[in-house]
Amino acid sequence: MGLPDWLEPIREGASTITAEDISRFVPPPGSDARKGAVLMLFGEGPNGPDLLLTERAHDMRSHPGQVSFPGGSIDDTDPSPEAAALREAEEETGLDPAGVEVFASLPELWLPPSNFAVTAVLGWWQEPSQVAVVDPAEVNAVLRVPIEELLDPQHRVTVVHPIGYSSPGFLIGDEKDLILWGFTAGLINKLFDHVGWTRPWDASVEQQLPDYMFGLSQD
Repeated sequence: MGLPDWLEPIREGASTITAEDISRFVPPPGSDARKGAVLMLFGEGPNGPDLLLTERAHDMRSHPGQVSFPGGSIDDTDPSPEAAALREAEEETGLDPAGVEVFASLPELWLPPSNFAVTAVLGWWQEPSQVAVVDPAEVNAVLRVPIEELLDPQHRVTVVHPIGYSSPGFLIGDEKDLILWGFTAGLINKLFDHVGWTRPWDASVEQQLPDYMFGLSQD
């Protein structure tokens, strides 16, 4: 079938973007980082072009409530990062990998806190399948987020972490009450910047992270 015209800038951008364009963190020489892969899946949803994202369960010990791409560790049985990303997406959302055309992978990035070297695998959802939460103990929600909403300056914020760290973020969900931030938001932000999709937005608008993202009670 081939990619739709609107996705061509992403395909072209993926071939020219470097790890340093996305992050200052790349696996150091001789790194013993664990290998991981995530699926950045572009589709045509009911509200136009979109991205598939998951919200982690709020009571998980690690990164509760974090919004991210489906993904995880590359297993010894995975022949490639692409295969790992598709397997993880199927396990988390019920996605049928047969309906996905993988068209690119981004340079490997490093997450120092967890010592993960992550490959973002880019896919076109040419034959969409039903997706939903498979295991509520791990995933709170499966989201198809319209790209138009990600590009809307009204949904762009600077997310402020209690330790003083700040980064670009997005307000998503039906009520725009979910915060997309961290590695996933940074990757989306840099890729959209690289292909010229980003619209001017007010970085002075700040958003604090909710307590549940730190495992703190809201009572």
